[in-house]
Amino acid sequence: MSAREPRERSAVVLLGTAGGPPPVTSRAGTATALSVRGRVYIIDCGRSAVTQYGHSGLEFGDIASVFITHLHIDHIADYANFLLLAAHGPNDAGDAVRPPLDVYGPGPAGALPPAHGGGSVPTIAPGDPTPGLKDLTAQSIDASAYSSNIFARESGAHDPRSAVRTHEIALPEIGADPLHNRAPDMDPFPIMDDGTVRVSAVLVPHGLVYPSFAYRFDTPDGSVVFSGDTAPTDNLVRLGRGADILVHEAIDLDHYRNSSGYSQAVLEHFANAHTDVTRVGTIAERCGVSTLVLTHLVPADSFLVSDASWRHRAQRGFTGRVVVGNDLDRIPLRRR
Repeated sequence: MSAREPRERSAVVLLGTAGGPPPVTSRAGTATALSVRGRVYIIDCGRSAVTQYGHSGLEFGDIASVFITHLHIDHIADYANFLLLAAHGPNDAGDAVRPPLDVYGPGPAGALPPAHGGGSVPTIAPGDPTPGLKDLTAQSIDASAYSSNIFARESGAHDPRSAVRTHEIALPEIGADPLHNRAPDMDPFPIMDDGTVRVSAVLVPHGLVYPSFAYRFDTPDGSVVFSGDTAPTDNLVRLGRGADILVHEAIDLDHYRNSSGYSQAVLEHFANAHTDVTRVGTIAERCGVSTLVLTHLVPADSFLVSDASWRHRAQRGFTGRVVVGNDLDRIPLRRR
C-alpha cells in the first residue's frame, strides 16, 4: 500500500493528456482525476484511462463519480471499461469500483447539423443518430451482453446495469440549440453537490458538438476548473473566476499551418473548436487562477512540440504558473 496516494492529499492527477482520436504512443487519451480527501472524481475517460488510473496510485474504490464533458470518442473511449472491468469485481489487490457509480454528462443533442461546407456525408445509426449519456451507457452494456451473461452464469457476477446511475445534465433556458447557438452567453449553473464538492457547469463552443461542457469543482481545499474541449469563450471565464487551478486544452495551430497534408476544412475545424496555446494564458489571467495546467495537447505526440515550447507560449499574458501536462503528473490542490 506504500505506493498508494495518501487519501488526505487533494490533487489533480492527469491520467492522460493526448487530444484527438488517433492514438499515439507517448501519451494516453485525455482523462483526469480530482482526488479530494479520499474521494475521487473522474473528468473524461479517454483511451487507457482505466489502466492509467491503476498506475496513478489512486484506488478504484475511492471513485465517487464520473463527469463527461462531451461525447467525442477521445473523451469516452474507456468509459465502458470503468463499468465493465473496474466495477466487475475486486482485482488482485482487492480493489474495485463500488457500484453504483454516478456519471454526469450530456443528454441527446436532438439534431445533427449539416456537414461542414454543405457536402453530403453518411449518417451512422439514422434511427438514433444523436444518443446522449443514458443511451451511450445502455448500448455499451448491451453490446457486451454475451460476456456479462456468461460471467453471471459461471460465477454469479453482478448485472453491469446496476453498476451505474446516469445523470444527463438539464440545461437552463438560455436559448441553446444544436443547430444555431450551441454555447450562448450564460452564467454557471449547479449540477452536483455531494457534501464534499460542489460541481457547476457552463456550455462551451466546440465546433458542431452540442452540448459540450466545462466543469468547476469547489472543494474544501480549493477550486479547479476543467475546460473540456473549447474555443475561447467568456462562458469559461465566468466559470473560472476566483478558482485556484485551470486545466485547459491547448492546440498548436502553427504546427498544423506549417505542416503539409492538412486541408483548409481541417485547419478551420482546429481553429473553431479549440484554443491556440498562445491564447490560453490570457484566459487563465482573466479567470484569476494561480496555476494553469495544459492538457488535451494537440499535436499529441510529445516529440513534435517540446514542453518548453508549450510552456513559453502559454505563459503569454499570464502571471501565474504554467504546468505542461504529462501523463500521471500530480498537481497538489492548496487553497490560496
